[in-house]
Amino acid sequence: MSEADYHSELTDNQKNWDDRAKVHMASDFYGVDQLVADPHQITTTVQHDFAVLKPWLPQQTVANLSLLHLQCHIGTDTLSWQRLGATQVTGLDFSPQSLVDAREIARRADAPITYVQGDARFASQKIQTQFDVVVTSMGTITWLPELTSWAQSIAALLKAGGTFMIRDDHPFLNALDFESFIVHADYFNDGALTYEQDSSYTDHSEHKIQHTVNHNWNHDFQELMTALLAAGLTVEFLGEYPRTEWPALPDLIQRDGWYELPEGAPQIPLTFALVARKPSA
Repeated sequence: MSEADYHSELTDNQKNWDDRAKVHMASDFYGVDQLVADPHQITTTVQHDFAVLKPWLPQQTVANLSLLHLQCHIGTDTLSWQRLGATQVTGLDFSPQSLVDAREIARRADAPITYVQGDARFASQKIQTQFDVVVTSMGTITWLPELTSWAQSIAALLKAGGTFMIRDDHPFLNALDFESFIVHADYFNDGALTYEQDSSYTDHSEHKIQHTVNHNWNHDFQELMTALLAAGLTVEFLGEYPRTEWPALPDLIQRDGWYELPEGAPQIPLTFALVARKPSA
């Protein structure tokens, strides 16, 4: 498909995420007021992301490293990376309302973060700087119709020797349709999964989304790895985990900041993480 073929679907998604941003700002799930008020608070997502990324950093820290956060949404995780010591912190998202809120959060937290609007697949067309670290996490690439342009953009935005990390929902969850242990849908990326939903994954969101149409694309490991390798990156690590940050399947048990599979359930992966590096010049 050509880029023009995706225009309608991506426009639907952008309107949906503009609505979500307003709901998420007021949610307990994101806890914006508490995050802003406590300069030492780091979001649960970034705590988990950093645990994956840390062993692959030059001195096991992002302190004094420039960092780009792709698909940053309202910027709570972006703020957390800045609080961990990253410099020249930049967030990119396709939703204008999300970035309005992200800039407001950064202003309230007195955090020097730059935000840019754009499609993550073409971030290098919007941002001319290169970074030591590029990250993206949880519920991100399912909103991208293809990964070839995305991987090429990441490679262009990394400095030589720079590190990329993604942690996200496992693609097998899409085959389960996020609703049971029975396979309901395609595992491979054979086109968009389109559905309507007037709520989000946060609390108090029922019937608050006006633009209800969503389009998702499932990206299996073959597609993900092929895109990154073709872009010239070296894959350093791939992990799969039986836990996630949200109730991705019924009956998951909430424990210590995670949702985990109940005892006796099939032990299947719920999330994955991947670290890649741009070769040194």
